[in-house]
Amino acid sequence: MSQPRPIRVAIAAYDGVSLLDLSGPLEALRMASTHPNHLGNTIAYDCRVVSVRGGTVMTADGLGLVTQPLGTLDRASIDTLIVPGACNVDDVFRDRELINWLRRRAPKCRRVCSVCIGTFLLAEAGLLRGRRAVTHWMHCALLATRYPEITVEPDAIYVRDGAIWTSAGVTTGIDLALALIEQDCGRAVAMHVARVLVVYLRRTGGQSQYSALLASQVESATETFADLERWIAENLTMDLHVERLAERAGMSPRNFARRYTAERKRTPARAVESIRVDAARRALEETADRIDEIARRCGFSNEEQLRGAFARHVGIPPRAYRARFAAA
Repeated sequence: MSQPRPIRVAIAAYDGVSLLDLSGPLEALRMASTHPNHLGNTIAYDCRVVSVRGGTVMTADGLGLVTQPLGTLDRASIDTLIVPGACNVDDVFRDRELINWLRRRAPKCRRVCSVCIGTFLLAEAGLLRGRRAVTHWMHCALLATRYPEITVEPDAIYVRDGAIWTSAGVTTGIDLALALIEQDCGRAVAMHVARVLVVYLRRTGGQSQYSALLASQVESATETFADLERWIAENLTMDLHVERLAERAGMSPRNFARRYTAERKRTPARAVESIRVDAARRALEETADRIDEIARRCGFSNEEQLRGAFARHVGIPPRAYRARFAAA
């Protein structure tokens, strides 16, 4: 039986690229090339790490990567193009020649993917206009502000919109690679790779459950309500209705609700629930306390109310979250 032709993958590197953003998908694809699918075929990935001029590219981690120049792909078809992110958003914009190359070459590829803030590279190249996309949770608001033509989905692990795939923060590049492998090679091969890498084929919940801080606080333009939110976090069992919060902020309830929603991009009630869920999440990770006790301590009336809030914010029940993330 003849083997399928290798799938050519180009991974674009540049000075300041994040090593894990690049190596995570690369390792997953390499692993897939060693395992046969249900037909007995092994679909190999021909992965090439390329940069504008080739040679050594310095990663954000201080290690040099030996790359091939983009010119080596001039006459070669690219099936899948992957653009990793960097540690700083500004680093992805410095190589204008790479951005221009992406603009020309990406439309000719079957799939175009980004990892973490590599999404900004695709956006700068004009490849995300009118599309849905995601990036690291800390930078979703910046992506939406800088490129208003993009529909940003801040809690997604990865987003597929046609031929464009974007993934969230750092390790979610592996999640995206597993999805590519499943599409190309089938579920059994993707499951094999996930087991070898000791990761979930599909992790439940969104990327917000992996962040210790509230994304809205990180990306807000001002700190008008930062003290209030710290006070909420320290007084979770108190009456935290909008009237009480407005009094604390020295505003009328109507003005407070309007200004808070405009700045934080969510209502005060939603913010209180998020802060309570975040506290409960930490308690589930760090303590062996009963879930109903954690619920009451974090301001929920009972475990059922906590379960509903977890469904809205985290995507999995509290017990499942504890089973997955609790410290030993």
